[in-house]
Amino acid sequence: GFVFQTYNLLPKTTAIENVELPLMYNSDYSARERREKAIKALQAVGLGDRLEHKSNQMSGGQMQRVAIARALVNDPAVVLADEATGNLDTRTSFEMLVLFQELYKQGHTIIFVTHNPEIAEYASRNINLRDGKIREDTINTNIKSAAEALAALPMPQDD
Repeated sequence: GFVFQTYNLLPKTTAIENVELPLMYNSDYSARERREKAIKALQAVGLGDRLEHKSNQMSGGQMQRVAIARALVNDPAVVLADEATGNLDTRTSFEMLVLFQELYKQGHTIIFVTHNPEIAEYASRNINLRDGKIREDTINTNIKSAAEALAALPMPQDD
């Protein structure tokens, strides 16, 4: 599954239709099953209340989460996430990191591209590239827990 930095959502379709799209190419799923899987994926990224919203009705962070749901809906063995938390607020970033860490624990390979060194502390391996060349390749023996970091964040205030 691919999480694109620029979302690549279809603009005139709803969140659920955008997430259903990759399932259209998988003949194993009926229309009802596609819809159920898309709803489940959107709920996993906290967008269960935005199923029928179109791209122009969503914030950048919401569109990013639709892109994450679309990447995960086919239960891929490998997820390539290009700046998947770059457009998210701190709390939502950690919510997505919790999701990615859970997928990793289930045996999925997550390739997470980021310019944020703090995010790299939540990964098992870090490969640092500069000018297209590997500068450093290290195993992280002290992986931080995104769930613990999320729990430590202050609760959002209602306005």
